Order: sequence, then structure tokens, then C-alpha cells
Amino acid sequence: MEFKDKTIVITGGSEGVGASTARAFARAGANLVLAARTKKNLEKIARELRPDTRVEIITMDVADPDACEYLLRKAQFEFGSINVLVNNAGYHERGPVESVEAESLGQMIDVNLKAPIVLSRLALPLMREAGVGAIINVASLAGRTPVPGAATYSASKFGMRAFTFALAEELRDSTIKIAAVSPGPIDTGFIMTNIDNVTDLTFSQPLSTADEVAREILKICANDKRERSMPPLSGFLTTLTYLWPGIGRTMRPLLEGKGRRVKRALKAKMRQAEHEASL
Repeated sequence: MEFKDKTIVITGGSEGVGASTARAFARAGANLVLAARTKKNLEKIARELRPDTRVEIITMDVADPDACEYLLRKAQFEFGSINVLVNNAGYHERGPVESVEAESLGQMIDVNLKAPIVLSRLALPLMREAGVGAIINVASLAGRTPVPGAATYSASKFGMRAFTFALAEELRDSTIKIAAVSPGPIDTGFIMTNIDNVTDLTFSQPLSTADEVAREILKICANDKRERSMPPLSGFLTTLTYLWPGIGRTMRPLLEGKGRRVKRALKAKMRQAEHEASL
């Protein structure tokens, strides 16, 4: 798919992976509709990108179905079509299930799973009308193998992947592409601002950058893949531990030990950066 003059809708589009994806599509000449909860962050990325392309912003909560419908109607009204939907918005309340409030457990399902399903359903008729389209779901390696300490988040991403693959089968004879990008840990505020509560197991895998994930999102819009795991070796490892859980349990102490060392190094680097910034 060529992206010039196409309309791209990105949830969670104000920072992190969403903002990097917006920048990548802007460089390709696309029109952008960015949705997120924080208006000032949306306004900041919009100011950055408007010299290069047309950008509309919508302050909303993707857990609200009415807001989802308004988002897509607004995109259709402003640009006349919708060609790509990137379901990137995510929510994660970390900790064992018993330690997380019931409301937060429900919020993870609403944002990470229910919202992409609702938005996809609403976008499909508009993409059929446009003649070509792509729905890209930003999943996670946590949706490829169970992650203790992130059970509900892991479940939501498992569900997102299952929805992606099933919908792709439903639409296999259409001109609409359905795919998922499943990163491991990403060097963004989504985990780095809450690093102490992130499981050591998470940091056993290499960190990707938001720009790297964005590049994969653009690539998968045009190729014949249904999923891109990042990094590939980590994707293979999650498949191995999912199919043979005993291997995962055997490897976990080694991986957690590695993750603890990586976390300590990252925290030291962050403290040094804060110190230098204060001078």
C-alpha cells in the first residue's frame, strides 16, 4: 500500500509508539487522525507534524464505544476515507491479580481488547468503501506466552492476537489487511516510568525502540505477514515456552536473573541522566 494522501487513524497516538508511528506515516505523506486521552500531548505531536501533513486530533477514551464511533466518523468527515487503523492504545496495571483493583482489571480488557474489536468493526465498512485498508493491532510478546505478574494484560493481548487472526480469516478474500505487531519491552514511558513494578522476566528480552516498532507497523501494512514479533528471537522463545510450559518454568530463574541485572543497569542509567539534567 502506498500511504501518500491515505488516511491513518492511530489510537494512543500522542506519545511512545503511537507518536513514532504518526511521524513515520507523516514522512510517507499520509493524513493523520490521532486519538489519546491527554489533550496537551496530542497538541504537541500535532504541532510537530502539521508543517508536513494534515493532522486531526481527538481527545477520547477508547474504552467508550460512543467515542470510538465519533473518532471514525470524524476521520471520514475530515478526509473522506479511512485506509489504516492502528490499534495502539494500551493500559497496564502491573502486579499479581489479587493485588490489582477489580476496576483496573476490567480497564485492561476494555482498552487492550474490547476497544480494538469495536474500532475494527466500525472501521470495516469505511475501508470497504475506500476499496483498500489495513487494521494493525499492536499486541505484545505477553500475548504469546503467559507472563506471571501480568496475567490480565497477558490475557488481553492473547485475546487481541486471536481476534486478529480470526478476523484475517474472515477477510482473507477482501482487500483489507489484518495483522498484529507483537513487541517485547519497548523503551518508552509505558514501562520506563514504572520500572520498579515491571517484572524482571520482561527485561530478560532486548528493548526495542518506538521507532523500530513504528517501522514494522508500516511494513506489515504492505507485506503478506499476519504477525511480526520483535525481536524475532524473543518471538521464537515465547512460542517455545507456550508450547512446552515446562521449558519456560525451567528457564524462568535464569531469565529473571538476567532481567534483574538489566533492570539495575537501566535504573542506574536513568539516575545518571536525572543527575546530569539537574546540573
